[in-house]
Amino acid sequence: MSTVARSDARIKSIEISDDMITARLVDGRIISVPLAWSWRLAAATPEQRANYHIIGDGQGVHWPDIDEDISAAGMLGGDPARPPRGRA
Repeated sequence: MSTVARSDARIKSIEISDDMITARLVDGRIISVPLAWSWRLAAATPEQRANYHIIGDGQGVHWPDIDEDISAAGMLGGDPARPPRGRA
């Protein structure tokens, strides 16, 4: 028996709560990561968080007001954004 892992996860929609980023994928999966994984989104206003565009046929999401990008692969791989030095 052969098992194939698909790495082409694509985001259909995204929701941001006070403490989670939740993505619904095209294939039906739902994945969530802590909001703290994106220091830009954590510091953004609700209006800034609501202004996003799904990019690259669903490979990621871009928030133009705060210049933030999150990919489905990054969420699945557990890859949080690192704040710049001097910022915690």
